[in-house]
Amino acid sequence: MGMEQDKAAIIEALNLYAFALDARQWDLFDRIFTEDVVMDLGPASVAWKDRAEFKQGFENFHATLDNHQHTMMGHLVHVDGDTARAFCYGNWLLIRDAAEGGPAWMGTGWYDDELIRDDGQWKIKKRVCRLLSWTGNPRVPEPNGDQTPDMNMNSLFRSADKGELGYLKAFAAS
Repeated sequence: MGMEQDKAAIIEALNLYAFALDARQWDLFDRIFTEDVVMDLGPASVAWKDRAEFKQGFENFHATLDNHQHTMMGHLVHVDGDTARAFCYGNWLLIRDAAEGGPAWMGTGWYDDELIRDDGQWKIKKRVCRLLSWTGNPRVPEPNGDQTPDMNMNSLFRSADKGELGYLKAFAAS
């Protein structure tokens, strides 16, 4: 697989995540994430250390919602052999009709991913997600199980200044 094919396959995996999530097709996560994936999802205020636990947690949380839409955009990919770093922005619209104060919450933020080639397929091994801003009803993403929504804002430039962005480190090293 050439460099451009690798990048296209990685972007496909990143986009498949949003589709699988919104279609609630949790088994598709097996194509997107390694079994031992580390998920540091700041907006959910939780970190999972394996795919099965993450799938169950996301299924439980999203079952509390009447609808949701996740959008991935602005993909950047750096491939180095059988490893890669990717960065993209995300928008998250959550709808819970019964939420007191209105049914909609919208968040924006970013994903900073580490991927590996696993049996010829690119999978996310580590994902860091951070919330940049939100609007709407903060009661829509209600606590559920191990997830307690974190509405704290995170700026990309501050994370970059702290050396916390894996994609930026990989890009700078090349």
